[in-house]
Amino acid sequence: MAVAQAEPAHGLKKNAIGYISNIVIGVASTAPGYSIAATLGFVVAIEGVGLQAPAVMLVAFLPMLCIAYAYRYMNQADPDCGTTFSWATRGLGPSFGWLGGWAIVATDVIVMASLSQIAAIYTFLLFDWNSAANSHLAVMIAGVIWIFLMTLICYLGTELSARTQQILLGVELATLTLFAVWALAKVYIDNPAGSIHVSASWFNPFQIDSFSGLADGVLLGTFIYWGWDSGVAVNEESEDSATGPGKAAVISTLLLLAIYLITSAAAQSFAGPKELIDNADDVLSALGTSVFPSPLDKLLIITVLTSASSSTQTTILPTARATLSMARQKAFPPSFGKIHPRYLTPSYSTIWMGVVSTIWFIAIQLLSPDNVLGDSVTALGFGIAFYYGITGIACIVFYRRELTKDAQTFFLAGVLPLVGALALFGIAIKAFVDYQNPDNTNTSFLGIGSPVVIGVGSLLLGAVVMVFARFRYREFFARKPEVYDPATAGQAAVPEEAV
Repeated sequence: MAVAQAEPAHGLKKNAIGYISNIVIGVASTAPGYSIAATLGFVVAIEGVGLQAPAVMLVAFLPMLCIAYAYRYMNQADPDCGTTFSWATRGLGPSFGWLGGWAIVATDVIVMASLSQIAAIYTFLLFDWNSAANSHLAVMIAGVIWIFLMTLICYLGTELSARTQQILLGVELATLTLFAVWALAKVYIDNPAGSIHVSASWFNPFQIDSFSGLADGVLLGTFIYWGWDSGVAVNEESEDSATGPGKAAVISTLLLLAIYLITSAAAQSFAGPKELIDNADDVLSALGTSVFPSPLDKLLIITVLTSASSSTQTTILPTARATLSMARQKAFPPSFGKIHPRYLTPSYSTIWMGVVSTIWFIAIQLLSPDNVLGDSVTALGFGIAFYYGITGIACIVFYRRELTKDAQTFFLAGVLPLVGALALFGIAIKAFVDYQNPDNTNTSFLGIGSPVVIGVGSLLLGAVVMVFARFRYREFFARKPEVYDPATAGQAAVPEEAV
C-alpha cells in the first residue's frame, strides 16, 4: 500500500502533555479507588478464593501486562490516536480494525452509566445527603451534570484534562496509601477484633484450590484493570509520541498492580473476609469509619468520588479520539474528524460522546438502575477482551517479519501479546458460558442473561452496522493488511489511496 505521512498531529495539539501525564491518565482511567471498593468483597466471596484475593489480582494483571507490550510496540510503529482501530486495520485488515474501533466506543459508552451514577451518589454522601443519594431522580440529575462537566473539560483542551487528572488522581492515591498504612498500623498495634496479620500465602495463586474460582476472580479482575490504554489514546498530543505513551502503558499496569495488592491486603488484614463479603457493594466506605477517626472517614468517600469522576473524564478522551481516527481514515462520518480551531481537540467527537453517554445513563436509570446497571458493568468484559485481544493478535501479525530477528522482539512483541490475547479470549468464553444463564445474572432478556445481551449484543450490533458501512466507505474497506516497515515506524500514517 502506498502510504503518505500525514500532518504530525492531524490537527490535534502537539506536545500538549508529557510522559507523567500519560501515566496519570492511564491509571486514573481505571478508577482504582472505585474499582477496589466495588470488587474486592465479591472477589473474596468467590468459592475457593477467600484470603487469596490479592493473588487473584496478581493473576488478572498478567494478561494486561502482556497486552500493554502489544500497545507499546504498535504505538512505536503507528502513534495514531485510534489505537486498536488503526493498528488492527494495518495488521489484520479493515474489518477487524472497524470492529475494534466500535468495541472501544461501545464499552466506553456502557461504562459511563456506572461511573456517572457512582459520582452522583458519592457527591450526595459526601455531604450526608442520604435522601438524595437514594433518590433515582436526584442521582440521574447529578449524573448528567457530572457527564456535562467532564465532557466540557475534555472539550476545552488536553492540558486541562491532564491537569485535572493529576489533581484527582493525587487525592485518590494519597488517600488509598493513607488507608493502607493506617489500617495495617492498627492491625499490628491494636490488633482489632476480626483482624488478621498479612501472610505471604495471600499472594500465591497456587493456594487457590478451585480453578473455576480463580477464573471467576480473573473475570472481575479484567474490569478493575481496564482503562490503562487511555494514556495511549492521547499519543498524538504527547511528547515523544512514538515511544512515551507505550512505555507509560506498561508502567500504568505495574502501578495499578501495586495499588490493588497493597489496598486489598490492608483491607482484608484489618476487617477479615466476612466483613468484606458483608459489605461487598462498597468495602472502602464501610471500613472508613473503623479505620479513620471522624472526620477523616470522609476521605474514602472523597476517594471513590474522585475516582469515578476522573474515570468519567478519561473515558471520554479515548472514545472521542477513536471516532476521530475512524473519520479521518474514511471509515466513519467526516464530521467526527472535526478539530476545534482554538482548543485543538476533537470537538464534534467529544460532544457526541457526552450526548450518547447521557442518553445511555438516563435510559439505564429509567429501566432499573440497581439491576441492569450491575449487569451492564459485567457486560463490559466482552468488549474489553475483544479489542485488547485483537490488539495482541494484530501486533504479532504486523511484526511477523521482525519476530525472528532477536529474542527481545520475539518475546515482547510475539509471545506476550499472544499469551495476553488467548487469556482474554478464554475469559470471554467463560463469561459467555456463565452469564448466558439468567440464574447467574440480575436481569435477563428473552431467557438470556443481560450481560450477554448487552456485551455480546453490542458487538453484534457493530458487525451489523459494519455491513452497511462497507457500502458507504468502500475506500477504507478496500485497504489491505500491512507489515511492519522500519522506514516508516513512528509516523502516524494514513492511506494515500486504497489498493
